[in-house]
Amino acid sequence: MPRAKYGAARHRKKHRVLKEARGYRGGRSKLYRTAKEAITRAGVFAYRDRRARKRDFRSLWIVRLSAACRERGIAYSRFIFGLKANSITINRKMLSEVAIHDAEAFDAIVELAKTSQPKAA
Repeated sequence: MPRAKYGAARHRKKHRVLKEARGYRGGRSKLYRTAKEAITRAGVFAYRDRRARKRDFRSLWIVRLSAACRERGIAYSRFIFGLKANSITINRKMLSEVAIHDAEAFDAIVELAKTSQPKAA
């Protein structure tokens, strides 16, 4: 019979993995090897989706701003161009919040953006 090694340390390691996999379904929370794979995959998805969440929110804010700009007779791209031309540095999250909650302030921002549009030839 082979000599047992790392007894207590191995038990702690396995216990740590199974504790992290608690709440997973079936063997993913009971079997060490399966649980290890499950928490590795979960970590990969969590890492990826923390970055994806930022992209998702930015696209949501852009959709909201685009709709608010269209109501006021300006395209989203022209609106952003006008803000940059006037050196207005408000991020898209704050702009979308202003568009939702403070229509008068957003109207003023849109008017500023409209003033610096290039003249059509």
